[in-house]
Amino acid sequence: MTGVALAEELLLLAYDDETGKATTSRIGLDLGMAAAVLVELALAGRVAYADGTLVVADPTPTGEPILDGVLSRMAADTPHSPASWVQRLRHGLRDAILGDLCDRGVVRDVDETELGFIHVHRYPAVDGTVEADARRRLATALTSDDVPDERTAALATLVAASRMEPALGLDGAAAVDAHRRLDEIAGGAGFSGTVSLEESVVRPSVALVIAALGQAINAALGPRA
Repeated sequence: MTGVALAEELLLLAYDDETGKATTSRIGLDLGMAAAVLVELALAGRVAYADGTLVVADPTPTGEPILDGVLSRMAADTPHSPASWVQRLRHGLRDAILGDLCDRGVVRDVDETELGFIHVHRYPAVDGTVEADARRRLATALTSDDVPDERTAALATLVAASRMEPALGLDGAAAVDAHRRLDEIAGGAGFSGTVSLEESVVRPSVALVIAALGQAINAALGPRA
C-alpha cells in the first residue's frame, strides 16, 4: 500500500487546522476511522465480507504498521460482524493515527495544561497538503455528476456514514445538498444497493465491505437528528 490512508484523511478533515481540535462528533469520527482501516484492508485485498462477518482473505502484511496490527488481530480471532469490529477497533485508534501524523510532520502535538493539572492536547496542521488533496477530491465529487474513483467514493461514503458533513464547511441547505450527493455517490459506487454489484465502479468485494461498514456506523450512531 502507498499514499495517504483513508483513516488519516478522515481525521484531518475532522480537525480544525488552526485550533487543532476536532470539529465533529468524536464517536462518529472514531467509528469512521475504524471502518476506514477495514476499508483500506479490503482495498488491499486482505479483508472480505462473507456470511455477515468480516474475514481475512489474505494475511500477508501490507507494510503499514497500523493496518498490519489490525490484520494480525483479525487473523488471530474468530470472524466478527462489521458492527463488532468497528467497536473493537475504535478505542485507541485515533491516538495511534495522530501519533503517526505527528511523526511525519503533518500535524504537531501541542500539550497544554488547564486548571493547573489537566493536560489537553491539540493538533494544529503543519503540512496542509494531505488534507487539501482530500478536500479537493471531495469537492469535485460533490459538484460533478460523475462517480469518482474507488478511494474517493469510499472516503465520501465514510464521511456521510460518520455524519461529518460539517467538517466540509457546509450547513443549512448546502449541507442537505451535500448529504444527498454523498448518498448518490454511495449508490453509484454500489455501496448502498441502488445499483447492482456488476454495475458498480468498484470491485464487488470492496463494495460489500463498505456497504456493511456504512450500515454498522449508522446503526451505532442511531437516527439522524
